[in-house]
Amino acid sequence: MYNFAMRLESLKLTDYRNCKKLELNLNFNKILIIGKNAQGKTNILESIYFLSTLKSPRTSNNIEIINFDADFAQIESDLIKANTSVSLDYTYTKEKSRSLKINGVKTTPKNFKQVLKTVLFSTNDLMLLRGNPSDRRDWLDRAISQIYPAYDERLSKYDKIRIQKNNFLKELVKGASLDETLLDVLNEQLTITGSNIIYLRIKFLAEIEKIAQQKHKTISETEDLKLVYDCSFLDGETELEAIAEKFKDALTERRTEEIRRAQACVGPHRDDILFYINKNEATKFASQGQQRTVVLALKLSELDIITDKTGDEPILLLDDVLAELDDIRQNYLLKSISSTTQVVITSVDTILFEEEFLQDVKIYNISNGGLILQ
Repeated sequence: MYNFAMRLESLKLTDYRNCKKLELNLNFNKILIIGKNAQGKTNILESIYFLSTLKSPRTSNNIEIINFDADFAQIESDLIKANTSVSLDYTYTKEKSRSLKINGVKTTPKNFKQVLKTVLFSTNDLMLLRGNPSDRRDWLDRAISQIYPAYDERLSKYDKIRIQKNNFLKELVKGASLDETLLDVLNEQLTITGSNIIYLRIKFLAEIEKIAQQKHKTISETEDLKLVYDCSFLDGETELEAIAEKFKDALTERRTEEIRRAQACVGPHRDDILFYINKNEATKFASQGQQRTVVLALKLSELDIITDKTGDEPILLLDDVLAELDDIRQNYLLKSISSTTQVVITSVDTILFEEEFLQDVKIYNISNGGLILQ
C-alpha cells in the first residue's frame, strides 16, 4: 500500500473552550505552540484530535467544549489527504445537536471519522501503565477505531445491550415478575458483539506489540516488552469462534452472581491490558522511566500501524509531553518522527528544543485562547 503524508493546512476555532476566534495556518511540517498553562494550547490539539475521532480525550460531555458565553462551538479545518484537498466542519450546540460536513456537505459520523488520522501523546498517557483498566481499554479502543471506523459502532452497540441487561437485572433483584428468557436473549447479543470486540483487541494488540518491541528495545537496549490481553474467561484463545464459546460459558457460570449483583460481570468492559518488561509485570514493578519508555514505544507504534493499515500517515500531536521525558527519551522521540510526518507540539517555552530542531519550525505563541502577535 502506498502511503500518503497527511497534512493539516488550516484550523479555525469558534467558541471552542477559551478559543473564541482563533485561526492558524498549519501548512508546515513542524508546528510549535508556546503558552503558559490554561492559555489554550491544549485546546488546539484537542480540537484537531476531535476532528479525527469525534471524541475528546478530556471529557465525555461535549457541552464542555463550548465557550461559557456561547451557544455553540465550531471546528473548521482544511487538509490534504491522498494529494486531495478536503475541508472538515464540526459544530456542536448547547442543545446537544451537531453538524458534520465534509467539503461543505453534511455527512455521517462514520464517514467524517475516516478523513483525518491523528496520534495524540499527552502527559496523561504517561500514566497509562499505572492508571485504571478503563484508561488502558480507552487507549486500545481509540487506536483501533482509527483503523476500523466500524469498531466504534460495535462498542456503542455492546454498551447499549450491557446497560439494558443491567437495568433488567436491577428489576429482577427488586422482585419484579420478569421472564428470565430475556436475559438469555441479552446474553446472546452480548456474546456476539462482545466476542467481536475482544477478537479485534487481541488481533490489534499482537500487531502493535511487534512494532513496539523493536522501538522499546532501541530505547532501553536490554529490555524485552510483552503485551498481554487480560480477559478473565480466556486461556490463550485468539479465534473468534473460540472466544465466543468461552464468553458464552462464562455468562452461564456467573449467571447467579450477575443476578445477585445486578450487573454484567463478564465481558470486554471488564478486561485489561498487561505490560511485561523482562517477564516482570510493568504496572507493578517498572520504574517511572521504564513506564515512560513503554508508552513512548506504544505511541510511536500507533503512528506506524495506522500508516500501514490505512495508507494515511497520521498527524502527530504532542501535548506538553517533552517536559516529562528525560533527554534520552526526548531525543529518541524527536528523531523518530519521519520527515514526512506533520507534528504539532505544545510547550511552555522553546528551551527544551535544540536549535537545529527549531530552524524549520513554525512557532505560535498563545495567550487567553488567542495568538500573541510577534
